Amino acid sequence: MRIVQKLALALAALTMPLAAQAPTQLQPRLPVTAQGQTTAPTAPAAAAGPAALTKTDVDAWLDGFVPYAIASGEIPGAVVIVVKDGQVLTERGFGYADKKARKPVDPQNTLFRPGSTSKLFTWTAVMQQVQAGKLDLDRDINTYLDFKIPPAFGKPITLRNLMTHTAGFEETVKYLITSNPKLVKPLGDALKRWTPNRIYAPGDVPGYSNYGASLAGYIVERVSGEPFDDYVERHIMGPLGMTQSSFRQPLPPALAAKVSRGYEPGSDDAKPFEMIPLAPAGALSATGADMGKFMIAQLFNGGPLLNPTTSAEMFTPQRAFIPGLPTMALGFYHEDRNGKTIVGHGGDTVYFHSDLHLYLEDKVGLFVSFNSPGKNGAAHIIRARLLEDFTDRYFPVSRANLPTVATAKEHGAAMVGHYVSTRGALNDWLKFIGVISASTVALNPDNTITVSSFVDAAGNPKKWREVGPWQWTQVGGNSRLHATVKDGKVTAFLSDDLPQILLYVPAPFSMNAGWIVPALLIALAIMAITAIGWPVVALVRRRYGYRAPLEGRALQLHRAARITAWLFLIIAAGWTVMVLSVDSNLEAFNGGMDIWMRLLQLLSLVAIVGTALAWWNAYATVKAPVRRWWTIVWAILVALSALFLVWLIIAMKLLTISLDY
Repeated sequence: MRIVQKLALALAALTMPLAAQAPTQLQPRLPVTAQGQTTAPTAPAAAAGPAALTKTDVDAWLDGFVPYAIASGEIPGAVVIVVKDGQVLTERGFGYADKKARKPVDPQNTLFRPGSTSKLFTWTAVMQQVQAGKLDLDRDINTYLDFKIPPAFGKPITLRNLMTHTAGFEETVKYLITSNPKLVKPLGDALKRWTPNRIYAPGDVPGYSNYGASLAGYIVERVSGEPFDDYVERHIMGPLGMTQSSFRQPLPPALAAKVSRGYEPGSDDAKPFEMIPLAPAGALSATGADMGKFMIAQLFNGGPLLNPTTSAEMFTPQRAFIPGLPTMALGFYHEDRNGKTIVGHGGDTVYFHSDLHLYLEDKVGLFVSFNSPGKNGAAHIIRARLLEDFTDRYFPVSRANLPTVATAKEHGAAMVGHYVSTRGALNDWLKFIGVISASTVALNPDNTITVSSFVDAAGNPKKWREVGPWQWTQVGGNSRLHATVKDGKVTAFLSDDLPQILLYVPAPFSMNAGWIVPALLIALAIMAITAIGWPVVALVRRRYGYRAPLEGRALQLHRAARITAWLFLIIAAGWTVMVLSVDSNLEAFNGGMDIWMRLLQLLSLVAIVGTALAWWNAYATVKAPVRRWWTIVWAILVALSALFLVWLIIAMKLLTISLDY
């Protein structure tokens, strides 16, 4: 299970913290407009004694939280910025930007890599061009491009789709992150190299997309007539005085000397500077102080970046796929809790992990970034707790004890099953990762449910108690989980631990890990016994001088079935290495794995032929005049296992013409 969790985290690079979106206080269902938008939450009754939001108090709170958290989580360094009422309330650096040099983190001069938090600059640039009348949020984006997104589903993709991650693109990992400057091409060339498959109709299903965000950045480049890096520097960073920030890759020498090193957990060796070929999706390097300037601008009606009307539009909730939970705005996602309207965005590269949160009514902003994922993904837990504890400390609410409703057992039973994320792939081998990282819902004896995708700080699945129709709250916590239902069947669910940039939907039979994983383990076990047993039995026979009764074609078919078993074991081992590489070496997918993928696919074609021979062997064994019953049963089991493995290879798209994924 830990490996599966790591795979999911790796696929979240540049996007979001799987465990980092903090729990939110249980609220009634939010009113929904005719367009499916939720209105601002009604504030619960305030709890007595909120702490004073002052520099003195925040510094004392951070000093009691962050140093211990990063030390125990094996994270070298962190930066935290808090702004209030248009001013920096506090800016703090913790730990080291360079461990070997013992160089401390400096909020004014140490650059961190905010990952997908960079997208907020891209979305701001889009809204600037909307404000200027050069872009229309609801127009076909092909009218702005110098290449065409292929038609699909009879509906055009719009900028609103891109900004809410509802364009329908499937997940990709190739050329996502690299340390090789040669792989960083001009933005247009990078986008034209390959267009990801579209697996949903525009507007129908949320599925986070780095490609989609980068398309938006390229559209800004096209309509403004300025390269994206230049545009951001001139129209966003310049007006704000963000002199210690850049999207350029590699960084200019003056800034490169100031960037924090990135680290793997438990390692003293700094990693190379991560470059993002699709720059608008996550290439920003910025100091904490500069991120504070960006937050202040966004909190004060976008000035000087946007006018108040455009700024308000940017924060307006869009379609609620799971009613009652915070939803996407335009680029920002809502994280509303404790009666407060909060918008923000998380960001992850391989080594850096960040969050930005804006408390809109209170003109308060919080930014945090870490230069390592930490032990067991500690950075994700720490930043989630920072948001949760900050909000509860300075904007507390009273929490009612909500009883379990009478439908808890019935609805819990309806939730039981396996679910896949709508952020994934259906046309390449990443589909298999979606299957093995599926979310499992179980009903407990006390009629609570557990969901494998949502865990607490200790890494244990949270328990959820139903408190309203198809609405659950965390036992011992304040996260929420809601489901949508049609004809009594669950169609999707999500917890407010994540924004609505994906949904969990019931796994179809062809992607249901509930039967696929056990069947795979059984099939591989049969193949392993067959493969290993072949030389073992031969050695035993030689030792005792026993001559096998098989000869001629029967012997050839027998051997072909054993060779096929070995082929499937080699293929399984090869794909295991590929899958684990998503976690350990994402850069390996920038072309370095292509030859190995082709080799595995060639072996798979041979194994398909071998499967036909295994069935021929089973038929010959059944028809043989004298065969022991267990020999017949085993021959049939080998043939069935081979057939299942061939189905899996085809169904999981392990055989593809294209090497783009």
